[in-house]
Amino acid sequence: MRLFVRSFVLVALAVLLSGCGYNAIQQKDEAVKAGWSEVLNQYKRRADLIPNLVKTVQGYAQQERQVLTDVTNARARVGQIQVNADDAASLQQFQQAQGELSGALSRLLVVTENYPNLKSDQSFRDLQAQLEGTENRITVARGRYIQTVQDYNTYIRSFPQVITAKIFGYKEKPNFTVENEAQIQQAPQVDFGTPPPAPAAPQPSAPPASQPAPAPAN
Repeated sequence: MRLFVRSFVLVALAVLLSGCGYNAIQQKDEAVKAGWSEVLNQYKRRADLIPNLVKTVQGYAQQERQVLTDVTNARARVGQIQVNADDAASLQQFQQAQGELSGALSRLLVVTENYPNLKSDQSFRDLQAQLEGTENRITVARGRYIQTVQDYNTYIRSFPQVITAKIFGYKEKPNFTVENEAQIQQAPQVDFGTPPPAPAAPQPSAPPASQPAPAPAN
């Protein structure tokens, strides 16, 4: 009899939790965690490419020490951050550090335009292709994560899921801030194509037409 009562209580509890959105909250929470892991994975992929990129550029452009140092230091700062995606301040710090690294990397890639031999180096070209692909993956992973967090936050704020979320301690998750949205979504420029031609020199204006000589007076 006790076994029957216990089984009935468990089944009733399962039905109640399912109806209140408990299972869906679990699924959406796991989706957010998976999305964040993919964001970190793509950022790490970029960080792993940077040392080889700096080394290759340094072989052709040693005089660009400041730019190379900025990239190296920015990468080091990113590596020192122990980010917690559930903490808004931690996520903002991580976002800011990644933005600084993107800016330093952009400046480095602009500098390489001044070194044709570097641009023709096969190792550099391979790194460029890998970096470009990684930036695209970061953009995709970050966009999916933003949508997943929005879906989760909207769901746990809706009734009756909001009651279940409060009972089990599920809170809204922070997301990438709107303040730096344009900077976050703008991948570093990695186009090494031919620079645009210089503007054409202005054409000299034609000399004014000579006036006809006045007719002699009678």
